[in-house]
Amino acid sequence: MKDDIPRDRLRPGFWTQPLTSLTPREWEALCDGCGKCCLNKLEDADTGEVFFTRVACRLLDDRTCRCGQYENRKTFVPECVVLTPKNIGKIAYWMPSTCAYRLRHEGKPLPDWHPLITGDPDSTRAAGQSVQGWTVAEFEVAEDDWEDYIIEDQ
Repeated sequence: MKDDIPRDRLRPGFWTQPLTSLTPREWEALCDGCGKCCLNKLEDADTGEVFFTRVACRLLDDRTCRCGQYENRKTFVPECVVLTPKNIGKIAYWMPSTCAYRLRHEGKPLPDWHPLITGDPDSTRAAGQSVQGWTVAEFEVAEDDWEDYIIEDQ
């Protein structure tokens, strides 16, 4: 989740185009800044069902809902997934149901509160769609206890 990207360098309505046609800047701008992708998830090995937890990646700043080390995140969190148009098909199932990347991969429109629709970079938080202020840092919770922090898909 990159910092806000100036809209003046983006094609109007680019978010309606196929993901594979987006420029790298447009791809990054799809992020709504919710921080939900940075929540640790548990996956049932038998069913494949994914459960979101309130336990956030150690790099998530839960005040801004942004990665504190976005450009270097793989150095600090090797298991962090770098989402691309090529791998979205394999990864979309564990992205939040409101995620712009997942929605566009599924051929759905962006939600009304998305910053690209509203023009307001704070609209995600204003709509109650961010993790701002309610996460728990992963270093504060033993991994064996993450199931105690399961939440509904936001």
